[in-house]
Amino acid sequence: MLKKVLHGLNQKKVKVFSLFLVCSFLAWFLSNLSESYEARSNLVLNYRNLPDSLLLGKNSENVIEAKLRTSGFQFLFYNFVKKQIDIDVSEVEYQNGQYVLMDDALKKQIDLQLSQNISLLDLDRSRLVVDLYQVASKEIPITANLDLKFQQNFIMEGEPKITPDKVVVKGPESEIDTLDEIQTESIQLTNLSADFSKEAALIFPKGLDNSIFSIGRVNVSGKVVKFSEEVFEIPITVINPPEGYQVKTFPDAVTVLCKATVDRLKGISSSDFEVEADYAQLNGSNKNTLLLTITKEPENVYDVRLSEKTVNFVLEQQ
Repeated sequence: MLKKVLHGLNQKKVKVFSLFLVCSFLAWFLSNLSESYEARSNLVLNYRNLPDSLLLGKNSENVIEAKLRTSGFQFLFYNFVKKQIDIDVSEVEYQNGQYVLMDDALKKQIDLQLSQNISLLDLDRSRLVVDLYQVASKEIPITANLDLKFQQNFIMEGEPKITPDKVVVKGPESEIDTLDEIQTESIQLTNLSADFSKEAALIFPKGLDNSIFSIGRVNVSGKVVKFSEEVFEIPITVINPPEGYQVKTFPDAVTVLCKATVDRLKGISSSDFEVEADYAQLNGSNKNTLLLTITKEPENVYDVRLSEKTVNFVLEQQ
């Protein structure tokens, strides 16, 4: 029984002693943190106010080491949350092919952004070299990468509409001078029978690390219409016949398949087409067939196709 009492008393003493020890340590720790110290701390750099004629390169420094005098509390805070410093790029000077922010201007910008209880003593460099380069600008057309499958007798009317249809790229001239077009990601649509509209990302070429683009996505839309087919019989015209001979083709006419909307087909006739066979294409050979070519067709149709691509012929002396 006595042992149990002594054991209980010893446990209480240990707890009380531990409590006083922790309180003493905290009091000592807080007292030391409230004192001023000189130490080095890393400051994170954010570049601001870039002139329109310059762009920030990938090799710019994003951290600078500063010697500061402040309380231990402040240094403890900086160990967890890095101090962000905005660097005004408009104050840089161009020297020996580099854009630099000199010591006085650099210290002034940093000092103005530190709290009143923090003194800036020194920096790890006498000047800050900023990776800037002259910017060139270019407007580049956008093309849609479409893979469309339509229901039977449906087709897209005209070209797809891309909004916006151009992208502005800014970067070193050596990077952007070869850009002629920017494509969208592949847009795959199946079983189409109605108008479509789809947002798509732009695919930028590799090797443009220092270039920026005004947009990254566009809207691609198209008008889908129902079409019909009609066959027209068109006489064959032979051009460049040999002197003193007449070229007679068998047959003397060929059928042409035309696809268009129903309303458009109502206004089309055989006179809107011309089919020619050029005798000069033989170039002295002994072939007895001529290649047929459609040389005239109506506007605003989707497809015009010959039923036969060649025709037989005979020569008749005049």
